[in-house]
Amino acid sequence: MSDSNSYSTSPSQPGDVRMRGFARRTTVDAALAWLDGHTAPLPTERVPLLEAADRVLASEVTSRVDVPGFDRAMMDGFAVRAADTSGATPYNPLELTIAGEILPGTRYDGKVGAGQAVRIMTGAPLPIGADAVLPAEKAEVAAAAESGASAVPARVAALDEVSPGKNVGLRGEDVRAGTVVLPARRRLRPQDVGVLSSIGVAEVEVVRRPRVRIVVTGNELLPPGSPPESNRIADANGPMLAALVARDGGIVHNPGIVPDDPDAILQAMRDQCDVVLVSGGSSVGREDHAPVLLARHGELAIHGIAIRPSSPAGMGRLDGRLVFLLPGNPVSCLCAYEFFAGRAIRVLGGRSVDWPYRSVRMRLRRKLVSAVGRVDYARVALVDGEVEPVAISGASILSSTTRADGFVIVPADSEGFPSGAEVKVYLYN
Repeated sequence: MSDSNSYSTSPSQPGDVRMRGFARRTTVDAALAWLDGHTAPLPTERVPLLEAADRVLASEVTSRVDVPGFDRAMMDGFAVRAADTSGATPYNPLELTIAGEILPGTRYDGKVGAGQAVRIMTGAPLPIGADAVLPAEKAEVAAAAESGASAVPARVAALDEVSPGKNVGLRGEDVRAGTVVLPARRRLRPQDVGVLSSIGVAEVEVVRRPRVRIVVTGNELLPPGSPPESNRIADANGPMLAALVARDGGIVHNPGIVPDDPDAILQAMRDQCDVVLVSGGSSVGREDHAPVLLARHGELAIHGIAIRPSSPAGMGRLDGRLVFLLPGNPVSCLCAYEFFAGRAIRVLGGRSVDWPYRSVRMRLRRKLVSAVGRVDYARVALVDGEVEPVAISGASILSSTTRADGFVIVPADSEGFPSGAEVKVYLYN
């Protein structure tokens, strides 16, 4: 270990609460206020349209063109003058001369005159002179008759009348030139990308995605997916955090488990990124190095939060990047990420600060107990249309979150909710 980064394991340095515990804990509201004061959308970048789905628009998009750029047929049939079909019925067919044919992507050079029809396919431009499309199923075509070296043009009988504009898509009816197609801060859906393509946008200016370094520490950890052995366990937090970061629009960098060594942890925390998530080593044990490193080399703004689980969580800044200290216990890690780190990653990427979960209001089957002065993240299941608490303790029991359908947040000024109370449930699915 180099002298420049090493430090004594005795708890005597700023930010060092190892083996002493927290003298006080920051409220969730105060932690969020600090966090919101240190997060803003990242700079923008241009990406190809085919890579724009799920990205966040940096500015509004205004169309420079009409879509469609021409009047077009909305059905296969015949482009006609509507007046030429007036009074047509199966019992009173009106014959028209077929003057030509138009396919999508082509144009008819002539003009539809009185008593004429032009065969047309869906999406093809309406020819000059026509103002309606007679559907194919409302027409009966007679074959052209040969007469010496010449041929008599084929004719079509209109079996129904059409009004002006019938079965015609008008120029600009989808998008008008000069209109705002998509607003700024829009998270682009597949259909949004389709609209951008339709107005000729080949590149899109979007908010840059935050780069997130996941630093999982612990000499007791095995690589993700490894069978547990002896006194060692598989890393569950790394894969979970990677999935959460991806959900919130971040770019994950997680090269593997970092040993419980101050130099190795500091080096990992200084990787090129926008956000650092340190999982494990954030509490008050002798091997909990991350808080001391952050306090010594950067800013440990908050350490210890009045929330259950996740009370050892912390946050600060190092070399201009946000650092989140997430507890090693999996449920605590999940809770701290959801309340704080996920919020920051979404804001940096231009997304909504709100929880990325659908919520419903339902009644409790039994009481949900809490304590005044802390926020509780309570896992719940939905049973017969009611809310059943699964667990409000047991920070190491990650399976409680898979048994749960969602969670209820109990505010700090509440002792919980009585049986039958209506609560807001955030649904995992």
